[in-house]
Amino acid sequence: MRPSQILRSSEIPIGKYGHFLNKDTWGNLGCIIRQKGIITYTISPNRQKIFAGAFHDAVFNTWRRFTSQVLYWAPPLLAAYYAMDWANKRNEYLNSKAGRAEFKEG
Repeated sequence: MRPSQILRSSEIPIGKYGHFLNKDTWGNLGCIIRQKGIITYTISPNRQKIFAGAFHDAVFNTWRRFTSQVLYWAPPLLAAYYAMDWANKRNEYLNSKAGRAEFKEG
């Protein structure tokens, strides 16, 4: 239903013909006084760029963590490697012709 001629002749259009309740902001629905209880949230700038400096920090953080932990796992790893290498060489020698001749049964 369209407004009457009297209503259309006023300076402020009403309804769907150009007058909107929300003419300023969402918190001010056409009222002079701002509404209470409206809370707005924003994202901080450091959260907007989630990968800012990620690759640079990844390299240096990885290096820092590696250097702080290398003395805990490197010596046992080297000892196990050399023990396994010695055991393999010893096994090959004992199963060779020279090793069998050296430790011949009988």
